[in-house]
Amino acid sequence: MIKLHVNDKHFELDVESDTPLLWVLRDELGLTGTKFGCGIAQCGACIVHVDGMPLRSCVTPAGRMANKKITTIEHLSKNGSHPLQEAWLELQVPQCGYCQSGQLMSAAALLADNPSPSDADIDKAMSGNICRCGTYSRIRAAIHRAAELQQQLP
Repeated sequence: MIKLHVNDKHFELDVESDTPLLWVLRDELGLTGTKFGCGIAQCGACIVHVDGMPLRSCVTPAGRMANKKITTIEHLSKNGSHPLQEAWLELQVPQCGYCQSGQLMSAAALLADNPSPSDADIDKAMSGNICRCGTYSRIRAAIHRAAELQQQLP
């Protein structure tokens, strides 16, 4: 049995401790927004936040996540109102969309740490996220737009 704290809820699950967190989230908890891309922590599709930091869930044993706060894309906002989600739609970032949950989670961690990032800051923070459609310039523009939107919040 492992105990996890996911999206502000507590779970006790009967899974092997070495089961990748990704599969626990998707198969046991039904949180399918986090995607499987490569399975070797190279593409970024599986990124979730653990204690506020981006983490690749495809290679992280769920048993190591006890006493940690896990946040998935489903909990970025309740109704799609996070500045990043609004900017993503406004600037039409996604094409196929497969990498977008990982992109959004990486960008959210960046903006939480640096509310006004430069292009270089964005490129560094997002360098581990692969987009097969090549929308990198739109991703960068959307992060800048989200930073603007975030600064306008009360």
